[in-house]
Amino acid sequence: MTTQQLESKWEGKSIVNLKHPKAEQVWPLLEDFFNFHKWLPNIDTCHQIDSGNKDEIIRYCASTTPPSSDDGEAIIKWCHEKLLTIDKIERCISYEVLDNNIGIKSYVSTLKVLTSDGDNESGCQMEWSFVTDPVDGLTFELFSGYVDSSLQGMAENIEKALESPKLGDFTSSN
Repeated sequence: MTTQQLESKWEGKSIVNLKHPKAEQVWPLLEDFFNFHKWLPNIDTCHQIDSGNKDEIIRYCASTTPPSSDDGEAIIKWCHEKLLTIDKIERCISYEVLDNNIGIKSYVSTLKVLTSDGDNESGCQMEWSFVTDPVDGLTFELFSGYVDSSLQGMAENIEKALESPKLGDFTSSN
């Protein structure tokens, strides 16, 4: 890769602190590559699709925007994403966007669940890092802000789910 190509990439990282759940409670929720829609607020569906290659794990993620008027049509924004790595010891999962209808040309992302610094009794951190080509119609600040707000929403959904007695029992028994 040339210096010019490196300079044109956007790289960012967002971190959110979860107050109560421990890393070992949060990780089982994120390691399932096909449950992204359960945690990311603006994703309606996420499921495995057949890539034709048994060695590739591909998911389809989509969100639907309702019609802006009675006679308008709903807008579906979608991505096909390929699992690159999953590391149960380091609690991280990486994937790349293969195809989409939202203007992303190249995108690789890593989600990590980390123990909180200094306080192993409660809480943890989630980290979402990315490297992408610039997205037409967006600035780096807008794109990075989207990742940050998405991670905040994920953290809130995960904390709520883990407060639920049913899910809390499930994750502690694994």
